[in-house]
Amino acid sequence: MPAGFQQLGGETLTGTFVLSVFTAVLGSLEFGYNIGVINAPQKIIEQEYNATWAHRYGEPIPAGTLTSLWSLSVAIFSIGGMLSSSCVGFASEWLGRRKAMLINNMFAFIGGSLMGLSKLCRSFEMMILGRFIIGAYCGLASGLTPMYVGEIAPTSLRGALGTLHQLAIVTGILIAQILGLESLLGVEDLWPILLGLAVVPAVLQMALLPFCPESPRFLYIVRCQEHQAKRGLRRLTGRQDVSAMLAEMKEEKRKMDMERKVSILELFRSPLYRQPIIISILLQLSQQLSGVNAIFYYSTSIFMKAGVQSPVYATIGAGVVNSAFTVVSLFLIERMGRRTLHMAGLGGMCVCAVVMTTALALLDSVPWMSYVSMLAIFGFVAFFEIGPGPIPWFFVAELFSQGPRPAAMAVAGFSNWTANFIIGMCFQYVAELCGPYVFLIFAALLLFFLIFTFFRVPETRGKTFDQIAAAFHQDSVGGMMDMDMDLDKPSTELDYLGEESIN
Repeated sequence: MPAGFQQLGGETLTGTFVLSVFTAVLGSLEFGYNIGVINAPQKIIEQEYNATWAHRYGEPIPAGTLTSLWSLSVAIFSIGGMLSSSCVGFASEWLGRRKAMLINNMFAFIGGSLMGLSKLCRSFEMMILGRFIIGAYCGLASGLTPMYVGEIAPTSLRGALGTLHQLAIVTGILIAQILGLESLLGVEDLWPILLGLAVVPAVLQMALLPFCPESPRFLYIVRCQEHQAKRGLRRLTGRQDVSAMLAEMKEEKRKMDMERKVSILELFRSPLYRQPIIISILLQLSQQLSGVNAIFYYSTSIFMKAGVQSPVYATIGAGVVNSAFTVVSLFLIERMGRRTLHMAGLGGMCVCAVVMTTALALLDSVPWMSYVSMLAIFGFVAFFEIGPGPIPWFFVAELFSQGPRPAAMAVAGFSNWTANFIIGMCFQYVAELCGPYVFLIFAALLLFFLIFTFFRVPETRGKTFDQIAAAFHQDSVGGMMDMDMDLDKPSTELDYLGEESIN
Protein backbone atom coordinates (compact mmCIF):
# COMPACT_ATOMS: atom_id res chain seq x y z
CA MET A 1 0.00 0.00 0.00
CA PRO A 2 1.45 3.43 -0.87
CA ALA A 3 2.83 5.62 1.90
CA GLY A 4 0.35 8.04 3.35
CA PHE A 5 -2.58 5.67 2.69
CA GLN A 6 -4.63 3.99 5.41
CA GLN A 7 -7.55 1.60 5.49
CA LEU A 8 -10.72 2.19 7.49
CA GLY A 9 -13.87 0.14 7.19
CA GLY A 10 -12.60 -1.43 3.98
CA GLU A 11 -11.89 1.94 2.34
CA THR A 12 -8.48 3.28 1.34
CA LEU A 13 -7.98 6.75 2.77
CA THR A 14 -5.28 9.14 1.61
CA GLY A 15 -3.43 11.64 3.73
CA THR A 16 -5.19 14.47 1.88
CA PHE A 17 -8.59 13.01 2.71
CA VAL A 18 -7.72 12.61 6.41
CA LEU A 19 -6.32 16.17 6.51
CA SER A 20 -9.47 17.53 4.85
CA VAL A 21 -11.81 15.85 7.33
CA PHE A 22 -9.67 16.87 10.33
CA THR A 23 -9.49 20.47 9.14
CA ALA A 24 -13.24 20.67 8.55
CA VAL A 25 -14.18 19.37 12.02
CA LEU A 26 -11.98 21.99 13.67
CA GLY A 27 -14.99 24.22 13.04
CA SER A 28 -17.10 21.81 15.10
CA LEU A 29 -14.49 21.87 17.89
CA GLU A 30 -14.73 25.66 17.91
CA PHE A 31 -18.53 25.37 18.02
CA GLY A 32 -18.43 23.10 21.08
CA TYR A 33 -15.80 25.16 22.88
CA ASN A 34 -17.95 28.27 22.66
CA ILE A 35 -21.00 26.39 23.94
CA GLY A 36 -19.19 25.27 27.08
CA VAL A 37 -16.77 28.11 27.77
CA ILE A 38 -19.30 30.61 29.14
CA ASN A 39 -20.64 28.46 32.00
CA ALA A 40 -17.68 27.97 34.38
CA PRO A 41 -16.61 31.63 34.78
CA GLN A 42 -20.18 32.97 35.15
CA LYS A 43 -19.75 34.41 38.67
CA ILE A 44 -16.36 35.91 37.85
CA ILE A 45 -17.65 37.58 34.67
CA GLU A 46 -20.67 38.93 36.58
CA GLN A 47 -18.25 40.46 39.10
CA GLU A 48 -16.38 42.06 36.20
CA TYR A 49 -19.67 43.47 34.85
CA ASN A 50 -20.33 44.94 38.31
CA ALA A 51 -16.83 46.45 38.49
CA THR A 52 -17.22 47.98 35.02
CA TRP A 53 -20.60 49.47 35.95
CA ALA A 54 -19.19 50.90 39.19
CA HIS A 55 -16.22 52.38 37.29
CA ARG A 56 -18.56 54.13 34.86
CA TYR A 57 -21.41 55.24 37.11
CA GLY A 58 -19.92 55.22 40.61
CA GLU A 59 -22.43 52.73 42.02
CA PRO A 60 -22.98 48.95 42.00
CA ILE A 61 -24.96 47.50 39.13
CA PRO A 62 -28.63 46.82 39.92
CA ALA A 63 -29.36 43.11 40.33
CA GLY A 64 -31.98 43.12 37.57
CA THR A 65 -29.60 44.82 35.15
CA LEU A 66 -26.85 42.34 35.93
CA THR A 67 -29.21 39.41 35.30
CA SER A 68 -30.31 40.96 32.03
CA LEU A 69 -26.74 41.57 30.86
CA TRP A 70 -25.70 38.02 31.69
CA SER A 71 -28.78 36.50 30.05
CA LEU A 72 -28.05 38.59 26.96
CA SER A 73 -24.41 37.45 26.97
CA VAL A 74 -25.55 33.83 26.88
CA ALA A 75 -28.62 34.06 24.63
CA ILE A 76 -27.13 36.33 21.97
CA PHE A 77 -24.86 33.43 20.98
CA SER A 78 -27.95 31.54 19.79
CA ILE A 79 -29.31 34.63 18.02
CA GLY A 80 -26.07 34.93 16.03
CA GLY A 81 -26.32 31.23 15.17
CA MET A 82 -29.96 31.54 14.11
CA LEU A 83 -29.24 34.40 11.73
CA SER A 84 -26.10 32.97 10.15
CA SER A 85 -27.42 29.41 9.82
CA SER A 86 -30.08 30.67 7.43
CA CYS A 87 -27.24 31.86 5.15
CA VAL A 88 -25.46 28.49 4.88
CA GLY A 89 -27.02 27.71 1.50
CA PHE A 90 -26.14 31.08 -0.01
CA ALA A 91 -22.59 31.15 1.36
CA SER A 92 -21.77 27.58 0.33
CA GLU A 93 -23.06 28.10 -3.22
CA TRP A 94 -21.56 31.56 -3.75
CA LEU A 95 -18.14 30.97 -2.19
CA GLY A 96 -17.89 27.20 -2.32
CA ARG A 97 -17.61 24.89 0.67
CA ARG A 98 -13.92 25.39 1.38
CA LYS A 99 -13.76 29.14 0.84
CA ALA A 100 -16.91 29.65 2.94
CA MET A 101 -15.25 27.81 5.85
CA LEU A 102 -12.09 29.86 5.33
CA ILE A 103 -13.86 33.23 5.40
CA ASN A 104 -16.10 32.13 8.27
CA ASN A 105 -13.02 31.94 10.48
CA MET A 106 -12.86 35.74 10.38
CA PHE A 107 -15.99 35.76 12.55
CA ALA A 108 -14.32 33.43 15.07
CA PHE A 109 -11.16 35.54 15.14
CA ILE A 110 -13.05 38.81 15.62
CA GLY A 111 -15.47 37.35 18.17
CA GLY A 112 -12.75 35.64 20.21
CA SER A 113 -10.61 38.79 20.20
CA LEU A 114 -13.50 40.96 21.40
CA MET A 115 -14.26 38.59 24.28
CA GLY A 116 -10.60 38.21 25.22
CA LEU A 117 -10.03 41.99 25.31
CA SER A 118 -13.31 42.95 27.02
CA LYS A 119 -11.79 42.95 30.54
CA LEU A 120 -8.79 45.04 29.46
CA CYS A 121 -11.09 47.58 27.79
CA ARG A 122 -13.63 47.51 30.67
CA SER A 123 -16.46 46.88 28.24
CA PHE A 124 -19.24 44.33 28.69
CA GLU A 125 -20.52 45.55 25.30
CA MET A 126 -17.42 43.99 23.71
CA MET A 127 -18.19 40.75 25.51
CA ILE A 128 -21.80 40.67 24.28
CA LEU A 129 -20.83 41.65 20.72
CA GLY A 130 -18.10 39.01 20.72
CA ARG A 131 -20.61 36.34 21.77
CA PHE A 132 -22.94 37.40 18.95
CA ILE A 133 -20.17 37.26 16.33
CA ILE A 134 -18.83 33.91 17.57
CA GLY A 135 -22.43 32.64 17.46
CA ALA A 136 -22.64 33.72 13.84
CA TYR A 137 -19.48 31.72 13.17
CA CYS A 138 -20.95 28.63 14.84
CA GLY A 139 -24.21 28.93 12.90
CA LEU A 140 -22.34 28.76 9.60
CA ALA A 141 -19.96 26.05 10.82
CA SER A 142 -22.87 23.84 11.95
CA GLY A 143 -23.99 23.65 8.32
CA LEU A 144 -20.75 23.91 6.35
CA THR A 145 -18.84 21.18 8.20
CA PRO A 146 -21.36 18.32 7.75
CA MET A 147 -21.96 19.43 4.15
CA TYR A 148 -18.28 19.35 3.19
CA VAL A 149 -17.49 16.10 5.01
CA GLY A 150 -20.61 14.43 3.61
CA GLU A 151 -19.72 15.37 0.05
CA ILE A 152 -16.14 14.11 0.12
CA ALA A 153 -16.82 10.96 2.19
CA PRO A 154 -17.29 7.51 0.62
CA THR A 155 -20.79 6.11 1.11
CA SER A 156 -19.62 3.30 3.40
CA LEU A 157 -18.00 5.79 5.80
CA ARG A 158 -20.37 8.74 5.41
CA GLY A 159 -22.17 8.04 8.69
CA ALA A 160 -19.05 7.40 10.76
CA LEU A 161 -17.31 10.49 9.39
CA GLY A 162 -20.49 12.53 9.85
CA THR A 163 -20.41 11.56 13.53
CA LEU A 164 -17.04 13.31 13.83
CA HIS A 165 -18.92 16.63 13.71
CA GLN A 166 -20.73 15.80 16.96
CA LEU A 167 -17.61 14.22 18.48
CA ALA A 168 -15.69 17.44 17.87
CA ILE A 169 -18.53 19.48 19.41
CA VAL A 170 -18.63 17.46 22.65
CA THR A 171 -14.82 17.40 22.76
CA GLY A 172 -14.84 21.19 22.51
CA ILE A 173 -17.38 21.40 25.35
CA LEU A 174 -15.23 19.08 27.50
CA ILE A 175 -12.05 21.08 26.80
CA ALA A 176 -13.88 24.29 27.79
CA GLN A 177 -15.13 22.66 31.02
CA ILE A 178 -11.65 21.47 31.97
CA LEU A 179 -9.90 24.75 31.15
CA GLY A 180 -12.64 26.60 33.08
CA LEU A 181 -11.67 24.94 36.37
CA GLU A 182 -10.48 27.32 39.08
CA SER A 183 -7.15 25.49 39.14
CA LEU A 184 -6.61 26.41 35.49
CA LEU A 185 -8.16 29.45 33.75
CA GLY A 186 -11.44 29.88 35.64
CA VAL A 187 -10.09 32.66 37.88
CA GLU A 188 -10.43 36.43 37.95
CA ASP A 189 -7.22 37.28 36.11
CA LEU A 190 -7.26 34.49 33.51
CA TRP A 191 -10.87 34.21 32.31
CA PRO A 192 -10.19 36.56 29.33
CA ILE A 193 -7.58 34.03 28.13
CA LEU A 194 -10.17 31.26 28.52
CA LEU A 195 -12.55 33.11 26.20
CA GLY A 196 -9.82 34.36 23.88
CA LEU A 197 -8.60 30.80 23.23
CA ALA A 198 -11.56 30.53 20.85
CA VAL A 199 -9.30 32.00 18.17
CA VAL A 200 -6.88 29.02 18.28
CA PRO A 201 -9.00 26.47 16.31
CA ALA A 202 -9.93 29.25 13.85
CA VAL A 203 -6.30 30.17 13.19
CA LEU A 204 -5.37 26.48 12.79
CA GLN A 205 -8.22 25.88 10.35
CA MET A 206 -7.28 28.97 8.35
CA ALA A 207 -3.70 27.66 8.10
CA LEU A 208 -4.74 24.16 6.97
CA LEU A 209 -7.67 24.84 4.63
CA PRO A 210 -5.48 26.00 1.71
CA PHE A 211 -3.98 22.48 1.66
CA CYS A 212 -7.44 20.85 1.40
CA PRO A 213 -9.26 20.42 -1.94
CA GLU A 214 -12.67 21.88 -2.63
CA SER A 215 -15.50 19.34 -2.74
CA PRO A 216 -15.19 17.71 -6.20
CA ARG A 217 -18.94 17.14 -6.21
CA PHE A 218 -19.50 20.88 -5.77
CA LEU A 219 -16.88 21.79 -8.39
CA TYR A 220 -18.33 19.51 -11.05
CA ILE A 221 -22.09 19.62 -10.41
CA VAL A 222 -22.49 23.25 -9.32
CA ARG A 223 -19.52 25.04 -10.94
CA CYS A 224 -19.12 22.78 -14.02
CA GLN A 225 -15.34 22.75 -13.48
CA GLU A 226 -14.45 19.25 -14.64
CA HIS A 227 -10.68 19.72 -14.63
CA GLN A 228 -10.60 21.04 -11.04
CA ALA A 229 -13.01 18.30 -9.94
CA LYS A 230 -10.70 15.63 -11.45
CA ARG A 231 -7.72 17.11 -9.67
CA GLY A 232 -9.58 17.13 -6.35
CA LEU A 233 -10.71 13.52 -6.80
CA ARG A 234 -7.16 12.40 -7.55
CA ARG A 235 -5.87 14.10 -4.41
CA LEU A 236 -8.63 12.63 -2.24
CA THR A 237 -8.54 9.09 -3.61
CA GLY A 238 -4.91 8.74 -4.67
CA ARG A 239 -6.04 7.31 -8.02
CA GLN A 240 -5.24 8.71 -11.45
CA ASP A 241 -8.24 7.15 -13.19
CA VAL A 242 -11.32 8.94 -11.85
CA SER A 243 -13.50 8.56 -14.93
CA ALA A 244 -15.96 6.25 -13.17
CA MET A 245 -16.48 8.80 -10.40
CA LEU A 246 -17.04 11.58 -12.92
CA ALA A 247 -19.52 9.39 -14.79
CA GLU A 248 -21.62 9.08 -11.65
CA MET A 249 -21.49 12.84 -11.05
CA LYS A 250 -22.45 13.48 -14.67
CA GLU A 251 -25.57 11.41 -14.12
CA GLU A 252 -26.46 13.35 -10.98
CA LYS A 253 -25.76 16.64 -12.76
CA ARG A 254 -27.96 15.57 -15.69
CA LYS A 255 -30.84 14.88 -13.32
CA MET A 256 -30.23 18.11 -11.43
CA ASP A 257 -30.21 20.16 -14.64
CA MET A 258 -33.68 18.84 -15.40
CA GLU A 259 -34.96 20.39 -12.16
CA ARG A 260 -35.53 24.05 -11.38
CA LYS A 261 -33.22 25.78 -8.89
CA VAL A 262 -34.51 24.85 -5.43
CA SER A 263 -35.20 27.71 -3.04
CA ILE A 264 -36.14 27.43 0.63
CA LEU A 265 -39.81 28.06 -0.21
CA GLU A 266 -39.68 25.40 -2.91
CA LEU A 267 -38.61 22.85 -0.31
CA PHE A 268 -42.01 23.23 1.34
CA ARG A 269 -44.07 23.74 -1.82
CA SER A 270 -42.79 20.79 -3.84
CA PRO A 271 -44.23 17.35 -2.95
CA LEU A 272 -40.83 15.89 -3.85
CA TYR A 273 -39.00 17.83 -1.12
CA ARG A 274 -41.75 18.41 1.46
CA GLN A 275 -41.43 15.05 3.17
CA PRO A 276 -37.62 15.02 3.52
CA ILE A 277 -37.52 18.64 4.75
CA ILE A 278 -40.17 17.88 7.40
CA ILE A 279 -38.11 14.86 8.45
CA SER A 280 -34.99 17.04 8.59
CA ILE A 281 -36.67 19.68 10.76
CA LEU A 282 -38.12 17.14 13.19
CA LEU A 283 -34.78 15.37 13.51
CA GLN A 284 -33.18 18.68 14.49
CA LEU A 285 -36.00 19.36 16.96
CA SER A 286 -35.55 15.87 18.43
CA GLN A 287 -32.00 16.90 19.31
CA GLN A 288 -32.77 20.24 20.95
CA LEU A 289 -36.12 19.33 22.55
CA SER A 290 -34.78 16.08 23.99
CA GLY A 291 -34.00 17.75 27.31
CA VAL A 292 -30.25 17.19 27.28
CA ASN A 293 -29.64 20.85 28.14
CA ALA A 294 -32.06 20.47 31.04
CA ILE A 295 -30.10 17.48 32.30
CA PHE A 296 -26.92 19.51 32.43
CA TYR A 297 -28.86 22.33 34.11
CA TYR A 298 -29.92 19.99 36.92
CA SER A 299 -26.73 17.97 37.14
CA THR A 300 -24.78 20.22 39.52
CA SER A 301 -27.57 20.40 42.13
CA ILE A 302 -28.19 16.63 41.88
CA PHE A 303 -24.50 15.87 42.36
CA MET A 304 -24.43 18.19 45.38
CA LYS A 305 -27.38 16.39 46.96
CA ALA A 306 -25.61 13.09 46.32
CA GLY A 307 -22.76 14.27 48.54
CA VAL A 308 -20.21 14.94 45.79
CA GLN A 309 -17.66 17.34 47.28
CA SER A 310 -16.86 19.04 43.95
CA PRO A 311 -19.91 18.79 41.68
CA VAL A 312 -18.03 20.56 38.91
CA TYR A 313 -15.85 17.46 38.51
CA ALA A 314 -18.94 15.27 38.33
CA THR A 315 -20.28 17.53 35.60
CA ILE A 316 -16.98 17.10 33.76
CA GLY A 317 -17.48 13.36 34.26
CA ALA A 318 -20.78 13.70 32.42
CA GLY A 319 -18.84 15.48 29.69
CA VAL A 320 -16.44 12.54 29.47
CA VAL A 321 -19.43 10.19 29.08
CA ASN A 322 -20.66 12.59 26.40
CA SER A 323 -17.45 12.22 24.40
CA ALA A 324 -17.01 8.48 25.02
CA PHE A 325 -20.42 7.51 23.71
CA THR A 326 -20.01 9.73 20.68
CA VAL A 327 -17.01 7.52 19.84
CA VAL A 328 -19.23 4.46 20.40
CA SER A 329 -21.73 5.95 17.96
CA LEU A 330 -18.96 6.45 15.42
CA PHE A 331 -18.30 2.71 15.32
CA LEU A 332 -21.96 1.66 15.45
CA ILE A 333 -23.38 4.03 12.85
CA GLU A 334 -22.43 1.97 9.80
CA ARG A 335 -23.21 -1.37 11.46
CA MET A 336 -26.65 -0.64 12.93
CA GLY A 337 -27.78 2.22 10.71
CA ARG A 338 -28.91 5.79 11.36
CA ARG A 339 -32.59 5.07 11.92
CA THR A 340 -31.98 2.22 14.38
CA LEU A 341 -29.45 4.17 16.45
CA HIS A 342 -31.65 7.26 16.51
CA MET A 343 -34.61 5.25 17.79
CA ALA A 344 -32.41 3.48 20.37
CA GLY A 345 -31.16 6.86 21.60
CA LEU A 346 -34.64 8.36 21.82
CA GLY A 347 -36.06 5.31 23.59
CA GLY A 348 -33.21 5.17 26.10
CA MET A 349 -33.50 8.88 26.83
CA CYS A 350 -37.26 8.53 27.36
CA VAL A 351 -36.74 5.79 29.94
CA CYS A 352 -33.99 7.78 31.68
CA ALA A 353 -36.24 10.86 31.79
CA VAL A 354 -38.96 8.87 33.57
CA VAL A 355 -36.40 7.43 36.01
CA MET A 356 -35.03 10.93 36.57
CA THR A 357 -38.51 12.29 37.36
CA THR A 358 -39.19 9.48 39.83
CA ALA A 359 -35.81 9.87 41.53
CA LEU A 360 -36.10 13.64 41.88
CA ALA A 361 -39.64 13.38 43.25
CA LEU A 362 -38.49 10.89 45.93
CA LEU A 363 -35.16 12.56 46.64
CA ASP A 364 -36.12 14.12 49.98
CA SER A 365 -37.75 10.99 51.41
CA VAL A 366 -35.38 8.40 49.92
CA PRO A 367 -31.79 9.74 50.09
CA TRP A 368 -30.25 6.97 47.96
CA MET A 369 -32.41 8.14 45.05
CA SER A 370 -29.72 10.77 44.44
CA TYR A 371 -27.47 8.01 43.15
CA VAL A 372 -30.25 6.78 40.89
CA SER A 373 -30.45 10.36 39.63
CA MET A 374 -26.73 10.35 38.89
CA LEU A 375 -27.00 7.11 36.94
CA ALA A 376 -29.99 8.51 35.05
CA ILE A 377 -27.95 11.59 34.11
CA PHE A 378 -25.08 9.51 32.73
CA GLY A 379 -27.53 7.19 30.95
CA PHE A 380 -29.42 10.11 29.44
CA VAL A 381 -26.23 11.68 28.13
CA ALA A 382 -24.96 8.34 26.79
CA PHE A 383 -28.17 7.62 24.86
CA PHE A 384 -28.18 11.19 23.53
CA GLU A 385 -24.75 10.72 21.99
CA ILE A 386 -25.70 7.35 20.50
CA GLY A 387 -28.55 8.83 18.47
CA PRO A 388 -30.06 12.36 18.71
CA GLY A 389 -26.68 13.99 19.27
CA PRO A 390 -24.72 13.16 16.11
CA ILE A 391 -27.28 11.81 13.63
CA PRO A 392 -29.45 14.87 12.79
CA TRP A 393 -26.42 16.94 11.73
CA PHE A 394 -25.40 14.74 8.80
CA PHE A 395 -28.73 13.02 8.12
CA VAL A 396 -29.98 16.16 6.38
CA ALA A 397 -27.10 16.10 3.91
CA GLU A 398 -27.98 12.50 3.08
CA LEU A 399 -31.68 13.12 2.43
CA PHE A 400 -31.09 15.64 -0.37
CA SER A 401 -29.23 15.61 -3.67
CA GLN A 402 -26.75 18.30 -4.68
CA GLY A 403 -29.36 20.81 -5.87
CA PRO A 404 -31.60 21.23 -2.80
CA ARG A 405 -28.94 20.31 -0.22
CA PRO A 406 -27.68 23.84 0.63
CA ALA A 407 -31.22 25.20 1.13
CA ALA A 408 -32.15 22.15 3.20
CA MET A 409 -29.06 22.55 5.40
CA ALA A 410 -29.99 26.19 5.98
CA VAL A 411 -33.56 25.31 7.02
CA ALA A 412 -32.41 22.47 9.28
CA GLY A 413 -29.71 24.61 10.89
CA PHE A 414 -32.13 27.47 11.49
CA SER A 415 -34.59 25.03 13.11
CA ASN A 416 -31.89 23.66 15.39
CA TRP A 417 -30.67 27.08 16.50
CA THR A 418 -34.21 28.40 16.99
CA ALA A 419 -35.11 25.45 19.22
CA ASN A 420 -31.83 25.94 21.08
CA PHE A 421 -32.69 29.59 21.71
CA ILE A 422 -36.24 28.78 22.87
CA ILE A 423 -35.01 26.11 25.30
CA GLY A 424 -32.34 28.47 26.64
CA MET A 425 -34.85 31.26 27.24
CA CYS A 426 -37.80 29.24 28.54
CA PHE A 427 -36.47 26.20 30.37
CA GLN A 428 -35.64 27.94 33.65
CA TYR A 429 -39.16 29.32 33.96
CA VAL A 430 -40.76 25.98 33.09
CA ALA A 431 -38.48 24.17 35.55
CA GLU A 432 -39.47 26.54 38.35
CA LEU A 433 -43.13 25.97 37.52
CA CYS A 434 -43.01 22.17 37.17
CA GLY A 435 -40.10 21.22 39.43
CA PRO A 436 -38.73 17.72 38.82
CA TYR A 437 -41.79 16.85 36.75
CA VAL A 438 -40.39 18.99 33.94
CA PHE A 439 -38.71 15.83 32.65
CA LEU A 440 -42.11 14.27 31.96
CA ILE A 441 -42.54 16.95 29.29
CA PHE A 442 -39.30 15.83 27.68
CA ALA A 443 -40.29 12.16 28.05
CA ALA A 444 -43.50 12.89 26.12
CA LEU A 445 -41.58 14.75 23.40
CA LEU A 446 -39.04 11.93 23.14
CA LEU A 447 -41.84 9.39 22.77
CA PHE A 448 -43.38 11.49 19.97
CA PHE A 449 -40.05 11.73 18.14
CA LEU A 450 -39.52 7.98 18.57
CA ILE A 451 -42.90 7.19 17.00
CA PHE A 452 -42.28 9.66 14.19
CA THR A 453 -38.86 8.16 13.46
CA PHE A 454 -40.30 4.63 13.40
CA PHE A 455 -43.04 5.46 10.90
CA ARG A 456 -41.58 8.23 8.74
CA VAL A 457 -37.76 8.26 8.77
CA PRO A 458 -36.01 6.01 6.20
CA GLU A 459 -32.75 4.15 6.70
CA THR A 460 -29.96 5.70 4.61
CA ARG A 461 -27.05 3.45 5.56
CA GLY A 462 -25.13 2.34 2.46
CA LYS A 463 -27.46 4.23 0.11
CA THR A 464 -26.16 6.80 -2.36
CA PHE A 465 -27.45 10.36 -2.49
CA ASP A 466 -29.16 9.54 -5.77
CA GLN A 467 -30.91 6.47 -4.36
CA ILE A 468 -32.10 8.30 -1.25
CA ALA A 469 -33.50 11.19 -3.29
CA ALA A 470 -35.18 8.77 -5.70
CA ALA A 471 -36.95 7.03 -2.82
CA PHE A 472 -38.85 10.21 -1.99
CA HIS A 473 -40.44 10.22 -5.42
CA GLN A 474 -42.83 7.69 -3.91
CA ASP A 475 -45.90 9.13 -2.18
CA SER A 476 -46.31 6.41 0.43
CA VAL A 477 -44.28 4.90 3.26
CA GLY A 478 -43.89 1.84 1.05
CA GLY A 479 -41.77 3.97 -1.23
CA MET A 480 -39.31 4.49 1.56
CA MET A 481 -39.13 0.78 2.23
CA ASP A 482 -37.74 0.39 -1.31
CA MET A 483 -34.53 1.88 0.04
CA ASP A 484 -33.82 -1.39 1.80
CA MET A 485 -33.72 -3.28 -1.49
CA ASP A 486 -30.51 -4.28 -3.21
CA LEU A 487 -29.24 -0.92 -4.34
CA ASP A 488 -25.51 -1.39 -4.53
CA LYS A 489 -24.61 1.06 -7.28
CA PRO A 490 -21.83 3.35 -5.98
CA SER A 491 -22.60 7.04 -6.14
CA THR A 492 -20.33 9.33 -4.16
CA GLU A 493 -17.14 10.41 -5.85
CA LEU A 494 -15.03 8.37 -3.42
CA ASP A 495 -17.25 5.29 -3.43
CA TYR A 496 -15.62 3.98 -6.59
CA LEU A 497 -12.46 3.21 -4.66
CA GLY A 498 -13.90 -0.31 -4.66
CA GLU A 499 -12.27 -3.56 -3.76
CA GLU A 500 -9.74 -3.39 -6.58
CA SER A 501 -8.13 -0.32 -5.01
CA ILE A 502 -7.98 -2.05 -1.65
CA ASN A 503 -6.52 -5.32 -2.85
